[in-house]
Amino acid sequence: MSIIGLFSGSFCQAEEIVQRVLESTGSVHVADDEIVARASELSGVAPDKLARPFSAKTSVFNTFTGERERSIAHLRYAVAERLRDDGLLIDGFCSQLIPRSISHVLHVCLIADMPSRVGRAAVEEELKAKEAGKLIHKLDEHKAAWTLAVKGSADPWDPELYDLLVPTDKTGVGAAVTLVIQNLSKDVVRPTAASKQAGEDFLVAARTERALAEQGHYVGVECSAGEVTLTINKHVLMLGRLEDELKAIAAPVEGVRSVTTRVGKDFYKPDIYRRMDFEKPSRVLLVDDEREFVQTLSERLEMRDVGSAVAYDGESALRMVEDDEPEVIILDLRMPGIDGIEVLRRVKESHPYIEVIILTGHGSEADRKTCMELGAFAYLQKPVDIEALSETLKQAHEKARGSKPTGEEPESEAP
Repeated sequence: MSIIGLFSGSFCQAEEIVQRVLESTGSVHVADDEIVARASELSGVAPDKLARPFSAKTSVFNTFTGERERSIAHLRYAVAERLRDDGLLIDGFCSQLIPRSISHVLHVCLIADMPSRVGRAAVEEELKAKEAGKLIHKLDEHKAAWTLAVKGSADPWDPELYDLLVPTDKTGVGAAVTLVIQNLSKDVVRPTAASKQAGEDFLVAARTERALAEQGHYVGVECSAGEVTLTINKHVLMLGRLEDELKAIAAPVEGVRSVTTRVGKDFYKPDIYRRMDFEKPSRVLLVDDEREFVQTLSERLEMRDVGSAVAYDGESALRMVEDDEPEVIILDLRMPGIDGIEVLRRVKESHPYIEVIILTGHGSEADRKTCMELGAFAYLQKPVDIEALSETLKQAHEKARGSKPTGEEPESEAP
């Protein structure tokens, strides 16, 4: 039985249409929550972290951690594994992970014009029209960021992404259901030996992508009858060495018969290929109102492959703690607004596993005692030797990773 991959805009009557299609076809409903839960089970990564790519906001640390790309790799593998079954309706963000090469999947988009959506949102959410419009635009931003990341299209309603695009404001629920069912029954969507092979190739490619991501590599992965092609889209100085490393990781993956590498169309752009080293600090927040000092410190740490972000005041730092969850904070004491001691107090109350290194030029012995009692990892004075700071940072990072709640980091190997 064929499979439906369904993506929809908010306030387009998608829930009712999905329910009626399920009743008419007997398909099994697979929502994002199920895919995320399975990906979490396979990877050991917490479900809330795996679902973060569904948001338009990307962590400020992602350049150094590759968390977004790694999460997508885990989700893609869970989708590929699920596609071994027939008669599914895969509904939501994860439907966009299914490649068009699997021809027994009918890709459907449900969308409506903005006035219709605003009117429905105003009624369902009890909002004024202006507020309803803002809500819809915000939700659309998330979907646009997602399709850009996984499909290369910033237009989530691009007809090129789908076999069937249904304008629900014009068709109504009944006609929309009929359209989906009629298209699902067409011969072109029936499973064939070739489409089943495409599904197996997708599984092998997803398995390979995941194995590479676990080792900090993010490259394009394609598979045809077990022959895997890896595409390097960022410039690297020692291309041969990278190719050998990628092949060594991909070759043992289940289902892989051969591995070839190539450079992609973006290889000669200024971006530099960078393998993510999960053993080095990559989620360090620097908090200091001396802008020149903290920017220089960030650059010097980056030269040592330490990933960092910068905040210039306590309020911004606390927001970044909630949004981006650094592992280590290097914190000044004397700042306008919320001072360093209060930031330390709040961080250790809400996120006790985050390690905080105090780095100040104005502290006293009483301040040092207070900070250590509040749970600071270390108390350092400016000016600080960069090597000494780097060593302290390494120790704090090791402690932070060891004390994180379970499910925060992926396990070493996938089943």
